[in-house]
Order: sequence, then C-alpha cells, then structure tokens
Amino acid sequence: MPVHRPGSLRPRPLAVLLTALLAALALPLPLTTARAATAPSRGSAYMGMGVLAHDGQHGTPSTGDATQTEGVDVAGYQGNVAWSTLWGSGVRWAYTKATEGTYYTNPYFAQQYNGSYNVGMIRGSYHFATPDTTSGATQANYFVDHGGGWSRDGRTLPGALDIEWNPYGAACYGKSASAMAGWIADFLNTYKARTGRDAVIYTATSWWTQCTGNYGGFAANNPLWIARYASDPGPLPAGWSYYTMWQYTSSGPTVGDHDKFNGALDRVQALANG
Repeated sequence: MPVHRPGSLRPRPLAVLLTALLAALALPLPLTTARAATAPSRGSAYMGMGVLAHDGQHGTPSTGDATQTEGVDVAGYQGNVAWSTLWGSGVRWAYTKATEGTYYTNPYFAQQYNGSYNVGMIRGSYHFATPDTTSGATQANYFVDHGGGWSRDGRTLPGALDIEWNPYGAACYGKSASAMAGWIADFLNTYKARTGRDAVIYTATSWWTQCTGNYGGFAANNPLWIARYASDPGPLPAGWSYYTMWQYTSSGPTVGDHDKFNGALDRVQALANG
C-alpha cells in the first residue's frame, strides 16, 4: 500500500487562489460598502434632487400663462450657463446654488449669479441645508458670507433655504419634527438678522409633512417655493394659502430646472425690492 507522506497532498497553488477568489465573490458586500458605492459626494446636492425619486413626475403645466413669470435654478454641476439663450426663451429670473452645509461653495457661482444679472434677469442665491452637520444659525452665516446676501438694487431676490430629502442618509437628517422646525427657525432668524430680509423656503409638501410634522409657523413671513413636477403645484404645506414660486420640472430647455413665479414680472421685482 502506498504511504502518503505529510504534506504530499497539498492543493496546487493555483487551485488555492481560485478557491479563495470564488469564496470572496460569493460573500455579500457589507452594507456600509454598498451604501458608499451609491451615495453622492458631499457638496453635490442641488435643488429638487429628491423630487423625482420621492414624488415622481405627473405632467407639466400649460404654457403661455401671462400671470406667471418663467425662471430657472442652477447649481455647480451645470457649469457655465448659456444665460443669453435662457433670456431669449423668456426666462426672467434665476436662483443659483451658493453653498451647502458649511463645507461647500459653488465653483461656478460667479458665472451663474453674475451672468444671469448681466443679461437682465432678477437673480438670487440658495443654500442646500444639511441639518445633521451644523446648526441653522451656523449655516445661515456661512450662506450670507459666501454669496447669500441681499442688496436693495431692485434685481436681487432674498436668499432661499433649500430644505428637502437628505441625499446622504436618512430623509429627515435624523431629527424629530420639532427639532427640524427648530433648526429651520434658527436658520431663518439668523438670515433675517444678517440681511434684513425673510428668506424664501424651498421644499416639497410630502417632505415637509414627513419631517416637520407639517409645521405651519413660517407661512406668515417666509415666501414658499414649492417643488412638484406636475400640471399643478398640488396641496401646499400647512399655513401657506398660495405659493410664490413653483419648481415644476427638472427637464426643461437649456438647463433642466425650470420654475414659475406666481405673478407677472412686476411681482418678481416687488419681491426683490422687499
């Protein structure tokens, strides 16, 4: 009978490698790794980022309404914007993302904010809120210090607070409804103390209901910019009986995000003048 010496039946090195590789491929990725592969990078958020995923799209509004004024909103991912083309298509006002949290400023802010102004538009800037990173007051100050201010030149709109689904984690940023309302109040109060103007609130009714408990305490002072990609703006958050602006699509001409101001151009000018 043949005798097998110790070690004489070791698998060949190639077989060992193939076995280990197949075993590794069969293991599920850790949850944190899977999330890291799909989560966007900090700073990449923009106005309406979560609308399609959470609320969907249900048509577009009718065109040619003389009582509404066309606008756009832009962010850094859109790069240099063809403002003269937008002006030629009838766009008369624009908002540019200035900041996010306390860690990001838009590298295209000057071209977008000044470019819209230079072709004749009434322009403003917005801040993408991240209530899980720093306080509302801290972010309001960061916004004002990096492009979110206001001047009474007749063509600068008050800053807008973009408060919507968290693209980096839990939809409500880990806050209770009361804590979220308090964070927003902290931002708004600080912004007004710094600029003398009440900021615009951009949000979606479904997010507002979920994450603030449909709080109605800001409607008396803060204009509402509603997000809904449909033929009408739908139900509004508590307290607001009308919207001031409406983001109605993310797939408009020249740049995707198009908006309606709920009034003729003289009403846009009135908001700019305060």
